[in-house]
Amino acid sequence: MIEVVREIPVRRPAGEVVEYLADFAHAVEWDPGTEECERIGAGGSVPGARWRNVSVFRGRRTELVYELVARESDRLVFVGRNGTVTARDEITVSPAPDGAGAVVRYRAGLRFRGLARLAEPFLRRDFERLADAAERRMPEVLDRG
Repeated sequence: MIEVVREIPVRRPAGEVVEYLADFAHAVEWDPGTEECERIGAGGSVPGARWRNVSVFRGRRTELVYELVARESDRLVFVGRNGTVTARDEITVSPAPDGAGAVVRYRAGLRFRGLARLAEPFLRRDFERLADAAERRMPEVLDRG
């Protein structure tokens, strides 16, 4: 499994950040790898809600169906799946220590299946770069709202 963790300070209040990030369709704005992300079905961003996500990783387009599997006042967990990989995004949002804004703790993981597992050691660096880009973009997006 490949896993990355980033702590991202933002100026927006924690509650607003959780509300925004709970709608995974917003991933097109803050996740540099996401090209398309649309809700499957209707309803709110509650556990069981699903999104069709098209991402580009290492020049290849891949589609996953993400589901919001946990939602708490300060924590969101999304799991995306296709035939090759399971992705898990855990987002925890807490008030900033100085009281101004929030800190987003973003933990993302990829678990490949079958022969694709053999490629994990070679993909780690690219996944780290993607996480670095998300770390730069997320404050830009959250702080403008």
